[in-house]
Amino acid sequence: MKKKLYLSAPLPFVGQKRMFAREFMKVLDQFPDDATFVDLFGGSGLLSHITKRCKPNATVVYNDFDNYRRRLENIPRTNRLIADIRAIVGNAVPRHKAITGDLRERIFKRIQQEERDNGYVDFITLSSSLLFSMKYVLNSVEMQKETLYNNIRQSDYTPCPDYLSGLKITSRDYREVFEEYKNVPGVVFLVDPPYLSTEVGTYTMYWRLSDYLDVLTVLTGHSFVYFTSNKSSILELCEWIGKNKSLGNPFDGCTKAEFNARMNYNATYTDMMLYKQHVDSAA
Repeated sequence: MKKKLYLSAPLPFVGQKRMFAREFMKVLDQFPDDATFVDLFGGSGLLSHITKRCKPNATVVYNDFDNYRRRLENIPRTNRLIADIRAIVGNAVPRHKAITGDLRERIFKRIQQEERDNGYVDFITLSSSLLFSMKYVLNSVEMQKETLYNNIRQSDYTPCPDYLSGLKITSRDYREVFEEYKNVPGVVFLVDPPYLSTEVGTYTMYWRLSDYLDVLTVLTGHSFVYFTSNKSSILELCEWIGKNKSLGNPFDGCTKAEFNARMNYNATYTDMMLYKQHVDSAA
C-alpha cells in the first residue's frame, strides 16, 4: 500500500514549511535517490517526511529537538481533552470571542485534571483552540496569563502513526548532529533555523545574531536546502560581508559600557556604548 504523503504537519507548529511543500519536492529532484539528508532543525518533521516519501531509498535524519513525536503519540488524549472543552463551552460563547468567568475556570480545571491524571498536555495544540491566532504557550502557568478565546477545533485531529515512518530520529543540538554527518559523502543538510532574535514556535532558545550566523558555517562545502525570511536580512548581511572582506571586526579592542533600561513593567532592553581611542601610527 502506498504511504500517505502529508503536505502540512498533522499538528500545529509555527514555522512549518507547508507553503514550500510542493516547491521543496521539486528541489529534491536534483539530489540522488540514495543520498543522506539531515534535517538539522526538524521542527514538525514535515521536511523530513516529504523527503522520505519522495526518496524512499534515502537515509533521512530527523532532529526532533522539540519532541514533536510525543505530541503525535498523544493525539487521542489531545482529542479527548479538546472535546471536553468543546462541551464545556457549548453555545455559551460565540466563535472567536473571549471565554471568561466560570467557563474559563472550568476549562482550567479540566486541563489541570489532564495534567494530574496523564502527566502530559499538548499545550501547543491546545493553544490553537484557546488563544488568539498564532499565539502559543508551553504550560498551564503561561496559559492562565492569557485571554482565552473560543477558537475551539470542531473536529478531531487524525492519528498519523506513519507520519515519521522510515526516518532516523534523534534529538540533539544541531551542532552535534552536524558533526556526526558532516563527512558523510554526498550528505545534504536541510537547514530551517528559528527566525533571527525571536522565540518562534516551540524552539526553546532565544536566537541572537551570532547564533544565526553560526548556522551558516554548516553550509560551506556541503549540499544544502536553506530556509530564511526577509525579516532576518541575513542574505543582505552576507552580501555586505562579501563586499567588505578586509574590514575585520571594527570593535576589536573597544571598551564596552552597558546600561539596563526599562520601557514598561515587562519590557527591558540594554543600551550599549563601545569606545576606543585610535592611535595614529604616523604621529
